[in-house]
Amino acid sequence: MTYRFDDAALAGVLGHMNGDHAGDNLLIARAFAPDADTSAAISAASMTDFDGEGGTWRADLAGGDVIEVTAPWPGGAITERPEVRREIVALYDEACRRLGITPRPHA
Repeated sequence: MTYRFDDAALAGVLGHMNGDHAGDNLLIARAFAPDADTSAAISAASMTDFDGEGGTWRADLAGGDVIEVTAPWPGGAITERPEVRREIVALYDEACRRLGITPRPHA
């Protein structure tokens, strides 16, 4: 059974990701898009959900369409809120690797 985080955890993480990490959302959505053509067409993305298995992003395409992009947590299933940050950072690093971008240092 997939672990569901409570509303406070969801609101906190999604608010932070969409308020402070719009560029990271875009990189993750592009890197985990279903194919290269879709990846290239993504013009904006926002994180819309997450659970113990991974995260979900709304990706806006250049032609006006919208798709959902999901990405599993690189370290496997999680159940604790502090693990979310670790896994999103790992997703960002993997996105940079897939896209050939040097990731910024993590604080």
